[in-house]
Amino acid sequence: MGRTLRKTLTVPKGYINEGKEIREIITEKEIYNKVKELAAEISKCYAGKIPIIIGVLNGSFMFMADLVRNLSIDFEVDFIKISSYGSSTKSSGTVRLLKDISADITGRDIIVVEDIIDSGLTIEFIKHRLEEAGTKSVKFATCLYKSNVAKQSFDIDFIGFNIPDKFVVGYGLDFDQKFRGLSSIYAFEEEV
Repeated sequence: MGRTLRKTLTVPKGYINEGKEIREIITEKEIYNKVKELAAEISKCYAGKIPIIIGVLNGSFMFMADLVRNLSIDFEVDFIKISSYGSSTKSSGTVRLLKDISADITGRDIIVVEDIIDSGLTIEFIKHRLEEAGTKSVKFATCLYKSNVAKQSFDIDFIGFNIPDKFVVGYGLDFDQKFRGLSSIYAFEEEV
């Protein structure tokens, strides 16, 4: 099997950190294949059930859309919006609920879909909040996982890619609301 050529982009003029380079670490094809694999795994796990899939806005929207299109089970969809970053590249250490879910989740199977899990702070908050509402089960699916820095108190059920502790953008992930539309995932070559 041939080696995948990785692209490098320069942050355009007018953007924050203009002139810095971002390097592709996960290609569009790798994402496509992994999403299909995760969807098959989730479909098998939830056969005969109708889970509520809760996307964590804003970053998870692309991953979640691709994931649910590949599921072979029935499901419901809802969203929650949390902030722990603001316009920084490091977590503030404080989680704020910006938009709560609207579905009745009592006695239901829940799958929370994240774009990335790094510190684990956000998912600890979400898990506690959902379990307090009397859910039947809560599982997590994430596109990206920083296993060397994540410190949540439970295992992640469905992981797309383990990545190093670098700041990443693309495929829904942003830097100060920029770069979400890139079809691959890129890492900043230098600290931002």
